[in-house]
Amino acid sequence: MFLFRIAFKNLFRHRLRTLVSIIAIAFSVLIVVFARGYILGMIDSMTIDHIHYNSGHIKIANQEYIEQERLLPLNYPVEGFEAEGIDEMIAGLREIDDVKMVIPRLKFGAMVSTGDELIAMSGWGVDPYQELAFTNISDYLIEGRMIELGQLEVVMGTGLLEKIDRKVGQKVTIVYNTAFNSLSGATFRIVGRLQSGIKLLNDIVFFLPLDEAQRLLYMDGQTTELLLVTSDIETSDQVLPKVKTFLAQRGGADNYVALGYRETSDLIPWMDLAELIYNLIYIFLVLLASIVVINTMIMIVKERTREIGMMAALGLEGRSIMQLFLIEGGIMGIIGSAIGAVLGALLNGYFARTGMDFTSTTEGFSSDIVFDAMVYPVSSVGNTVFAFILGVMIVILACIVPARQAAKLEPTEAMRGV
Repeated sequence: MFLFRIAFKNLFRHRLRTLVSIIAIAFSVLIVVFARGYILGMIDSMTIDHIHYNSGHIKIANQEYIEQERLLPLNYPVEGFEAEGIDEMIAGLREIDDVKMVIPRLKFGAMVSTGDELIAMSGWGVDPYQELAFTNISDYLIEGRMIELGQLEVVMGTGLLEKIDRKVGQKVTIVYNTAFNSLSGATFRIVGRLQSGIKLLNDIVFFLPLDEAQRLLYMDGQTTELLLVTSDIETSDQVLPKVKTFLAQRGGADNYVALGYRETSDLIPWMDLAELIYNLIYIFLVLLASIVVINTMIMIVKERTREIGMMAALGLEGRSIMQLFLIEGGIMGIIGSAIGAVLGALLNGYFARTGMDFTSTTEGFSSDIVFDAMVYPVSSVGNTVFAFILGVMIVILACIVPARQAAKLEPTEAMRGV
């Protein structure tokens, strides 16, 4: 406490210099809190959207279909096993531990003629009840309602409706290739409109009832993929081997492949690497701010050379002198990191509610990239505490060099110094 009181008083000798050091630390920690919240929010959003609209936690499809997925072929369906249909296959998958849902989807290519041009799009035959239970599509449904089984209905994104010049309540004739590679068409009523920052949902995809898609495409009892939903994202790695074993035991290993959500994305593995790189950048940012603190501490040592010599002559050990300067740096680190962490948490909290719109930035993105242009930073106590501890630790470590310099001063030489 004696050293703490001296250190606290010393900080007020040059208040402006101390204030500048605290502001530098606070600003760097604020940036760390905000940047980390933004990066984590973007990674979480991208992962969740990919799971919802591409892979589930585990994806089952025909091996040939996976290799040609961008073409949306219908001649490599998921149709169950030799002695069992797809309903029995789905029932068996649901019995696997930690598998909560099995979601069938039937994807196919389609077109709409506007008179001047043909608009290419992608049809998704889905079970509306399971889609609403699993995905966040209800958050994007801003007009009308979701499709219903047994009805010739579609739900489209705002961008797609603008392309084909249609509105909710109107009808649209859609042309498509059937499973027999024959051209066909059907007229649907538009019952809902989606508004999403995900280009795939907004501009490319339309949803129709799974049973109607199977009937129109001549694919009764068939889908192009099955998405498995586990109890949580962390358990998917443990469930995947069980799914592969299930397929092998039922004789489906030669036809079907089961892939984890990471295996179906080119971006998620890179995002994991980016998170590691950004953690190093956060440390570098705080180190830059610590340069101001180091400079302050070196100046303090130079200015107090005689004082340090006097304290040493009166019996204060070099270890205690070193502790004194570390306490001074630590106080600045704690105050600056606390201010920065609180301000960063408030900033993240604000954007976590309002979101950050990058629609104009992502206009050139391919629709294959399932990325929501609205990013909501993660506002969490853990993120705030992480930045606070990082700031305090790095500042204290940065003060070791000038503190050791002060501790090594010889009393007689120090008292003669100017």
